Amino acid sequence: MDTEVIWLAAAFLVVALVYAAVGQAGASGYIAVMALFGFTPLVMKTTALALNLLVAAIGTFHFSKVGRLSWRNVYPFAILGFPFSLLGGAIQLPGAIYYPVVGVVLILSALQMARSALRKRGAFLAAPVAPPFWAALATGAVIGFMSGTTGTGGGVFLAPVILAMNWGTAHQTAATTAVYNLMNSAAALIGAYSYWDQLPASLPWWLVAVAAGGSVGAFIGSRFLSDRWLRGILALLLFVSGLKLLW
Repeated sequence: MDTEVIWLAAAFLVVALVYAAVGQAGASGYIAVMALFGFTPLVMKTTALALNLLVAAIGTFHFSKVGRLSWRNVYPFAILGFPFSLLGGAIQLPGAIYYPVVGVVLILSALQMARSALRKRGAFLAAPVAPPFWAALATGAVIGFMSGTTGTGGGVFLAPVILAMNWGTAHQTAATTAVYNLMNSAAALIGAYSYWDQLPASLPWWLVAVAAGGSVGAFIGSRFLSDRWLRGILALLLFVSGLKLLW
């Protein structure tokens, strides 16, 4: 392996660990890292989806194992999220559009992460309610298409919506977004099947790295987590990387 492959493996491991700890799979983080290394849009999208799929599967397993997962809270988002992510995965934006679009996505992700990091404890005192079916259906569709097109998974946008609408506790939200990331990443990767030849030869090494990081992060996040600082660090990374893509 050359030096760049090793550095990327280390970076992906850290990203997977931190994201998995807060119920995410890390696609926007992987894209942020690849943006710093100057990857092309097709490689960024397909690689991020492949890494995201594995970490989301690990997160789903851990949250399900400890009883955090409620399928009643998941399926309304997934019904249209899956097909719209499949459709988005088949769409490949040219570099002149992809870079600014993903740059904006990363900056929005950073703001959402920062908002959740700065949110005061006990901000939601009322008991969470189950997401209304039609509202969840529409939310899943919109985020699914956007995440499939950009290769960002979608959980980083779904989590703030769930928390803002009080559709679940922090742990329920993490579990829901883990499954949503799993389903949408699979759909988007299937939709992008004609671009699989763009997957780098180093991908197996990076899959091993994110599997290790995601396993540790999901274990911590599903059991005992104080994630304010993690979200703050992630917000900074996403913001800087988003600016790099825009300028």
